[in-house]
Amino acid sequence: MNRLVWIAVVIALAPALSLADDAGAGRRPNIILIMADDLGWSDIGCYGGEIDTPQIDSLAARGLRFTQFYNNAICGPTRASLLTGLYCQQVGHRGDRWNEPKDFTKCVTLGEVLQQAGYHTAMVGKWQGRDSALDRGFDRFYGPMCQAKISYFNEVQGNPYYLDRQRVALPEDFYLTDALNRNATTFLDEALTQEQPFFLYVAHIAPHWPLHAREADIAPFRERYRGSGWDQVRALRFSRQRAAGLVPSDTLLAPRPASVRSWETDKYPDWQAERMAVYAAQVAAIDQGVGQLLQKLEDAGQVDNTLVIFLSDNGAAPDGGLRPTTSGFGFDAKRDNTTWRKDGVAVRGGSGPANPPGPADTFAAYGLAWATASNTPLRGTKLGAYEGGIRTPLVVCWPDVIHESGSLTHQAGHVIDLMATFLDVADATYPTDFQGRQPLPLEGASLLPIFRGAQRAEHEQLCWSVSQHHAIRMGKWKAVQPRQGGPWQLFDLEIDSTETTDLAGREPDRLETLTSRFAAWQRRVGAK
Repeated sequence: MNRLVWIAVVIALAPALSLADDAGAGRRPNIILIMADDLGWSDIGCYGGEIDTPQIDSLAARGLRFTQFYNNAICGPTRASLLTGLYCQQVGHRGDRWNEPKDFTKCVTLGEVLQQAGYHTAMVGKWQGRDSALDRGFDRFYGPMCQAKISYFNEVQGNPYYLDRQRVALPEDFYLTDALNRNATTFLDEALTQEQPFFLYVAHIAPHWPLHAREADIAPFRERYRGSGWDQVRALRFSRQRAAGLVPSDTLLAPRPASVRSWETDKYPDWQAERMAVYAAQVAAIDQGVGQLLQKLEDAGQVDNTLVIFLSDNGAAPDGGLRPTTSGFGFDAKRDNTTWRKDGVAVRGGSGPANPPGPADTFAAYGLAWATASNTPLRGTKLGAYEGGIRTPLVVCWPDVIHESGSLTHQAGHVIDLMATFLDVADATYPTDFQGRQPLPLEGASLLPIFRGAQRAEHEQLCWSVSQHHAIRMGKWKAVQPRQGGPWQLFDLEIDSTETTDLAGREPDRLETLTSRFAAWQRRVGAK
């Protein structure tokens, strides 16, 4: 072949060669999906937080962050959508409860489709099904069944731990997040020795209540929060977010809830600081596990060809909704010095300095004030359909494909998109028939164009029916209504992402369009 002909061939093949390079020279990528539980939008460093999360931040520095990515405001419904690519109501979840029966006759899971496509699949962490993850497409599993309350230090009745199908006893020095990290790295070690690509799903339970952490992990954060309360934390996070371009410079900070007093007037500032210090220690423990996985990939030379995604299942949670109960741990958050017992373990409730959180015999949450800071600058918290309840940080790292390191995208996405995305990157096909099941058509759409730096066709609409609200988003417009009924509110998220100004009175025709579309969606998916 002469030189001119060779040059012509190279030019003709250049687009194809570029795509091949993006796909890792024809190798199907490995996939690691890491989900935190009840983590607020601003808690990690790369979203403006002061909690030390260097490993997650390193993913953002080499990859991509989404500023408008959505979940379902509560754990079970989010996981139902993430695993199936469908609205949670289509697989049996009403959307307002953490654990409801699932209708697996209408869906397939990520594990099932990737396993069928030749992937080695493994899962660690929060599995809320009454069957085993091994029955839903995962080759390996470690974690609790999560049918009751959780302790980070002990096994609680209703939450047995399993390694695959074998129930396992917990060691005396057990700490939940460390155990999940350790088993995730073990499963990754196994996957890296195989010739097939792998999918590893790490579903952390931290920083979900109770506030449980080891003293050595709490200590580095204690003085940090004693020196700065929730008002200062919110202000500093907001400043960093605007400087980083995570929110427009003219964004308004959502007002502090009326029931939250200023830090200066709180009666127990040291106790309040301790609550946030324990929470921060829980988040930092997740980050340590991310670092362990990244080091394994680095040692195996698999960093570039591995798609790593980190997100949260809902916004920050002000409390556990706990009340005295005979079926599990519980306490009345409004009473001090209350003790309940479960399986011989004393559990101290209460809401004052007599009950500092952290040890195994406590069962506390960090409260609305800190949850509001966790969701800076957004309005609302877990269970609600304001942005603070349904917007999640989403960090994506895939060096073979994402070439603009440290970039941001303001394109909207949703957990229903992850199934379509993983099928796209794995070159797998969504089945119309799977082991006698006829899965519903996917609701989500692939995020791969965004990973490649392109604009994808946006969702015509996204809808929610969650514990506190109904909501719909179409383009930049979002409407929200209390679930129990009442007037709808309307927000322009392009100029008001913190939902401070209700435009329902100014835009009645637009609001009518959104609410009628929401009603049609309710009928289609069976939402209440």
